[in-house]
Amino acid sequence: MDLLEDAPGSNAHEFTVSELSGAVKRSLEDQFGRVRVRGEIGRVSRPSSGHIYFDLKDDRSVLAAVTWKGQAAKLAQRPEEGMEVIATGRITTFPGQSKYQLIVDQIEPAGLGALMAMLEKRRQALAAEGLFDEARKRPLPSLPRVIGVVTSLSGAVIRDILHRLRDRFPTRVLIWPVAVQGEGCAPQVAAAIRGFNDLPQGGPIPRPDLLIVARGGGSLEDLWGFNEEAVVRAAAESRIPLISAVGHETDTTLIDFASDRRAPTPTAAAEMAVPVLAELAARLAESQARLTRCSQHHIDRPRQRLRDLSRALGRPGALTEGARQRLDLWAGRLDPALHGLVRTRRHQLAARPMPVALLRRFTDRKAHALHGLEHRLDSAATRRLERRRDRTVAMGERLEASLARVMAGTRRAIAQQDQRLADLARRLDGAVQRAIRNRDQAMQRVDRLRLSLGYKETLKRGFVVVHGPDGVVTTAQAARQLPQMDLEFADGRVTVRPESAPKPARKPKPPEQKSLF
Repeated sequence: MDLLEDAPGSNAHEFTVSELSGAVKRSLEDQFGRVRVRGEIGRVSRPSSGHIYFDLKDDRSVLAAVTWKGQAAKLAQRPEEGMEVIATGRITTFPGQSKYQLIVDQIEPAGLGALMAMLEKRRQALAAEGLFDEARKRPLPSLPRVIGVVTSLSGAVIRDILHRLRDRFPTRVLIWPVAVQGEGCAPQVAAAIRGFNDLPQGGPIPRPDLLIVARGGGSLEDLWGFNEEAVVRAAAESRIPLISAVGHETDTTLIDFASDRRAPTPTAAAEMAVPVLAELAARLAESQARLTRCSQHHIDRPRQRLRDLSRALGRPGALTEGARQRLDLWAGRLDPALHGLVRTRRHQLAARPMPVALLRRFTDRKAHALHGLEHRLDSAATRRLERRRDRTVAMGERLEASLARVMAGTRRAIAQQDQRLADLARRLDGAVQRAIRNRDQAMQRVDRLRLSLGYKETLKRGFVVVHGPDGVVTTAQAARQLPQMDLEFADGRVTVRPESAPKPARKPKPPEQKSLF
């Protein structure tokens, strides 16, 4: 008896592995052609091929998802781990690993709460890197010569900015047009900020002194491009001071934290950028008037003080007037007193004669004492006058030195103001010269266009203009009816008379050839 026996027959179809995988694939795709799946993004993988692989999960299941390279660049929202999204695509299988997956072509956040959570997470991550620190923010230039504006050309924002700048302080504006919402917003805005920073100093295109990134108001989704990491990093890396004017006053984006100054509206950004020209001119005139008044005051006050001090010193002659008056008084009394003394001494001498030698010694002693007093009086008066003169001279020298210092400071201030005015005049002359050159170049271009479109250039290429008595002849029939015509060439005219063209001679009919056969 054989140990092996034939197995009973079966009518079930035998599938190959590929046939079965294909049948499952078709069934799954037919049943779930295009679906929308809500879930949280788990693991995200971005290989060098450009495709994006990620997981969609909830509290019980995980669904593999993939976005191909061509579609990944068009996604409005890049998948990030932890985001709650609604993914739209089609279900298919991957036979190589016996699993099914979702081919995603559209991703959108699952509600405003998910966007706000992702925005807060990104803000905290960028703040931890120090991109929002106040210490790294630069002050705005007080009077920028060139302002770069990053915005859309089709909106009202750029018109508001230009109108406000024209009203306050007309200055040169360079506009870098970008998309302010949608898929291309973030890369275009980041490229515009870096492009302005890469302009060389003194190049054909002037490098701006100040940047304004502007957009009108909108929803969180509309403003999302200004929350992208690329835009925030470009704003933080900008070497040119930057004003963020994105949205209305209540709208806040991440570029507001990275910029050097945030404006509530685009119009307010223009007001921050430049001062009012009329107010600046008024302040300059007021400062100049104050400087003039202060200089005059510094000159007049020491002069008045010198006059006051000179009045307090008195006249030199007044110092001796009292002594001279007393001397006159005593001189008037001296003569009678001398006469009385002489009479008295004469009586005493007559009563008791005095030796002549003793009288002579007494007279000599008194005369010597009188001469000593006279010399001391003259020396004391001279010394007093010299002291007063020295004090007056020293005070005059101090006043002259103070006046010289004040005048030197005034001259320096006036020289600085003159230099500033000269700089402004030079800049104005340069602007006028540039405007004249631009108008001249435009006129030359129009003249070249006129020459290129004129018929004179056409004549040089071999064409001819036919002139008749009544003007230009445009048809052959009209030409045949004229007695003569002028043919205008590029180098002159030639007069011709039309003639009827001779009929072509009839060719002789060839002789008939007869066959010999």
